[in-house]
Amino acid sequence: MFLGFSAGLPFLLVFSTLNARLADVGVETATIGFFSWLGITYSIKVFWAPVVDRLKLPLLDRLLGKRRSWILLAQSGIATGLYLMAHVDAIAAPEMMALCGLLVAFSSATQDVAIDAYRIEIAEERLQAALAATYIFGYRLALLVAGAGALYLAEFWSWQVSYEVMALLVGVGAVTVLIVREPKVNHFAAAQDIAHKIEEEASKRTHLNPRVARLVGWFYAAVAGPFLDFFHRYKELALLILLMVAVYRISDIAMGVMANPFYLDFMGFSKTQVADVTKIFGFFMTITGSLIGGVMVVRYGVRRILLLGAVMTAATNLLFVVLAQYPPNIITLAAVVSADNLSGGIANVALIAWLSSMTSASFTATQYALFSSLMTLPGKFIGGFSGIVVADFGYAQFFLVAGFMGVPAILLAIYMIRQGARLDALAPRNEESEGIPEPR
Repeated sequence: MFLGFSAGLPFLLVFSTLNARLADVGVETATIGFFSWLGITYSIKVFWAPVVDRLKLPLLDRLLGKRRSWILLAQSGIATGLYLMAHVDAIAAPEMMALCGLLVAFSSATQDVAIDAYRIEIAEERLQAALAATYIFGYRLALLVAGAGALYLAEFWSWQVSYEVMALLVGVGAVTVLIVREPKVNHFAAAQDIAHKIEEEASKRTHLNPRVARLVGWFYAAVAGPFLDFFHRYKELALLILLMVAVYRISDIAMGVMANPFYLDFMGFSKTQVADVTKIFGFFMTITGSLIGGVMVVRYGVRRILLLGAVMTAATNLLFVVLAQYPPNIITLAAVVSADNLSGGIANVALIAWLSSMTSASFTATQYALFSSLMTLPGKFIGGFSGIVVADFGYAQFFLVAGFMGVPAILLAIYMIRQGARLDALAPRNEESEGIPEPR
């Protein structure tokens, strides 16, 4: 939960909270738009995840271990960036503000990679849903702090105080890192095998210097190893798994882009009403869904709940079609938002638990970074066209399309259930339990 808080804290501070700050101090709208590019770091973290997976940090690795040392280093970057942002004049030096924001975003994405790997490695598969549920609770709590909390601090004191307090709150995660234990799994077995093979081939065929050959082997294992391991393990199922990851949240993400304009412009609710229902009330419903999802995964298995989440997500989007047909009613809005957030919480926990079960201990950070990048990019891309659909056809038709966009995820979830026995046999944790040597 506390690591989830640490992961969620920086997110809004380089997005909507930062945009509010820039607008409040008088930065031009066009300039504010450019700051949205900071979010690209979260979508491309898979590119440096191999470094987090394979590189041991000097001194810190010996004191804390690989995962905790990377988390602590990332938290140091986040705290430094937020403190610098607190003292930068965005009007006089927008470039410096952007650079400080980039430090926060890059460090935050790196922290995400390391925390995801830690969460997967610290406990067996049957506990992953519970870990995901508490992680999401901490993450959502941090979003409240970095969103509403930061705005309150800025309103009653100043933006400098607000960002200084946020930098101080990074200490919650840092203290957690110092208290918790390092996972006892070994990260290097498959990666070392690939590195040795490439090193030997490079030495024989190209007659490279032994040090250069070793570096080539290390680099190849770090970059190519996670993908080779995944595709070799799951064979023809690998592409279907990645397709499932890509389409599972398309319906939810695409719908979310137009949610606030729908509430405010079309339905005519006030900002306060939207904040109360979707932010405060919606927060508790999401947490409730996450907790229910965690319990249900343990009780019924991850793939069945994955299917349930896909069906509920598509169905709740159709509820917005109904909502668009009637005059605004705060009770009806609360009911639809409750169903939407509840289904989202269940679906998210199931997806995280399922993806966690398919990552190899030798490449945990990189493989999960691949999954987490893939599960948001298609939805964000398609969501960019949502305004065109609304403008041409209206909100009801848009929500109808968004609901039907969930059908591929439902069909693939059914297929994954039918392939359950084979997926279980191919799972990395299953191999470890059957006596494959522990990584060195």
